[in-house]
Amino acid sequence: MSVSTSPKTRKVRATVPPRPNKPRRGGASRRAPHWWVPWAFAAPGLALFGLTTGYPLVRSLQISFYQWSVLPGTASQFVGLGNYVRALGDSQFWNSVENAGAYLLMTVPATIAIALAFATLLHRPMPGRTLFRVIYYIPVVTSWVVVSLLFRYLFTTDNGAVNWFIQDIVHVVNGPVPWLEQRWTAMAAVSLLGIWKNLGWCIVVFLAALAGVQQDLYEAAEIDGANAWHKFVYVTFPGIRGTVVFVTIVQIIGAFNVFPSILLMTNGGPAGSTEVPLTYMYKQAFSFLDFGYAAAMSFVLAIIISAVSYLQYRFTREKKEARS
Repeated sequence: MSVSTSPKTRKVRATVPPRPNKPRRGGASRRAPHWWVPWAFAAPGLALFGLTTGYPLVRSLQISFYQWSVLPGTASQFVGLGNYVRALGDSQFWNSVENAGAYLLMTVPATIAIALAFATLLHRPMPGRTLFRVIYYIPVVTSWVVVSLLFRYLFTTDNGAVNWFIQDIVHVVNGPVPWLEQRWTAMAAVSLLGIWKNLGWCIVVFLAALAGVQQDLYEAAEIDGANAWHKFVYVTFPGIRGTVVFVTIVQIIGAFNVFPSILLMTNGGPAGSTEVPLTYMYKQAFSFLDFGYAAAMSFVLAIIISAVSYLQYRFTREKKEARS
């Protein structure tokens, strides 16, 4: 049975506008939320950040301009930039910055190189891979106080395990080495602790980055006859370059902020030769109650860290652009 329609009927139907589609619930046509909705969700976190970080930062900046008095009923004396001028001319402060720079050079390159090598090995399928990942991460979750005291015992001059091994077992030296009683041997011992402590975190970050490198690139490299080293240089490293820059900047900041290991292993000695900025600030604030000067040094150190991190980032970025 066929139904015929006249030209007039078809003309009427053609002039009827199509019915608009109703927006589905939860679809893309749903009206965008008001501008204040994201800020409302972020407000608790921003308030907590302001209370725990923002206010102390502003308060310490204010203290840095005063000869701050902690005694009740006594007024603090405004000294302007006097604390900053004093910090710039303090040889002991710059000696502590030099020690922090030496600690950086001893720990950051070694940590990144070793972590990158271990992460590359652990990224491949192998028996017990999960167990090795857990073992490498254990130092990260251990207490700085515990491991610092442990390394202090290991490097003790008289009864330390390190001296016992190199003197009585392998006979490398004839007498005990005063590891923590000399500047550079003490810095070497503290740097060894820093490498061991931070290695696991870097490995985990590099493993996450390696998981994002496309497998097709490795297959193409194998077709071109690339060996393992060539694949690492031309495929792996370019794929995780941004992560390497991020880890380097974080490690640089951490190196300048080294504190518990120095405080517990050497206490800045002997005669302040292993002092680092945080231990020097700590003593100025809590031993001599010079909180204004300690606050000023903290902002000078923050400027130094920001400058070093920025230069490192720019250098890496320009090098990447030059290669591309």
